[in-house]
Amino acid sequence: MSAPKSGTDLEAAETGRYSPLVERIGGKGAQAWAVHSEAMARAAAGEDVIALSVGDPDFDTPRPIVEAAVSELRAGNTHYTAFAGTAALRQAIAGYQSGLSGRDIGPDEVAVLLGAQNALFAAALCLFAGGDEVIVPEPAYVTYQAVLGAAGATMVPVPLRADAGFHIDPRDVAAAVTGRTRGILLNFPHNPTGALLSEDAARGIADLCREHDLWLVSDEVYSNLVFEGRHASPCALPGMAERSVIVNSVSKSHAMTGWRLGWTVAPAELTRHIGNLSQCMLYGNPSFTQAALATWLGRDLPELGAMKETYRRRRDLVCRRLAGVPGLRVHKPEAGMFVMIDVRGTGLGAEDFAWRLLEKKGVSVLAGDAFGPSAAGHVRITFAVADAKLAEACDRIAAFVEEIGRG
Repeated sequence: MSAPKSGTDLEAAETGRYSPLVERIGGKGAQAWAVHSEAMARAAAGEDVIALSVGDPDFDTPRPIVEAAVSELRAGNTHYTAFAGTAALRQAIAGYQSGLSGRDIGPDEVAVLLGAQNALFAAALCLFAGGDEVIVPEPAYVTYQAVLGAAGATMVPVPLRADAGFHIDPRDVAAAVTGRTRGILLNFPHNPTGALLSEDAARGIADLCREHDLWLVSDEVYSNLVFEGRHASPCALPGMAERSVIVNSVSKSHAMTGWRLGWTVAPAELTRHIGNLSQCMLYGNPSFTQAALATWLGRDLPELGAMKETYRRRRDLVCRRLAGVPGLRVHKPEAGMFVMIDVRGTGLGAEDFAWRLLEKKGVSVLAGDAFGPSAAGHVRITFAVADAKLAEACDRIAAFVEEIGRG
């Protein structure tokens, strides 16, 4: 029998009703990190845990950026800034993104926000509303459905097939367009699969956006971590600048996840709207972090090239060590910092595999089901950990699979 409710509890039950928003931002996406949270709790308790469940680079932020931020702090650069970002950083980002996209971008097209996740959220709220449909390739990053739901829009998934290397076919996107379609949300280089967008596919997506008057939101946070091929962005193609939003950050490329520095590149009018949203949501970003990044973004930092080559080496390490394990099928990524592994040959579902692997071998991986049905039966592992630890984790995974086979 439960304890009787206090007067305070009864009052809260009667008056504390929530907005329907809480339903739209919950669900599987919000629960996806449960195995990672458990792994972190076990590690904090002293257990021998290797976490391969989150893409947080194990590198330090390049020293010149750190020293620049410290100097700005000591100089008293700790006050309010312009809501859409400082002029210096917006100019630096404009130059940086111009180099990535191959088209001229002005600072009036840039809004600085607290990381790519915040930038994506701001763009979605300024573009989409109730009744809108937004097409998203699936598997999709676990926050996308909630971000679109927060705007009132509906995510329409377009499956990416594992047997096609998780590459997108614009014909599948075209088949998903309806009279309610308002936009397409892309994420290439892709998380969780590491697939690239081909130039033909980029042209096909751009054609659809122009034909149906759609917005394109392009999450390109892994565009500097390409190992084979090249990053192709539909946003750089003719007629796309006025209908595109690029979302990017330095979290992955510069090992600055905790700095929370991201941005949008969008038409100037939309950028003003995003700045207004930042005013009522953030009231601007930290001044000293912006100043530090403005000084060094786009400049030659040897650490960045070293990071990329290390990620390539680690990717190859994982693929080499796990490729021959019976019951596993490894998808070699073209970019990013994750490897997708099909575990259905072990007889376990991805969620069961992830929890049992943590329990038996102290290795945490993320079940692919959280990214959508096309990733069911797969797990995502990061190679953003030191080589020796990564090799040990692979050996533990192989041993775990072998034990399943014997059992």
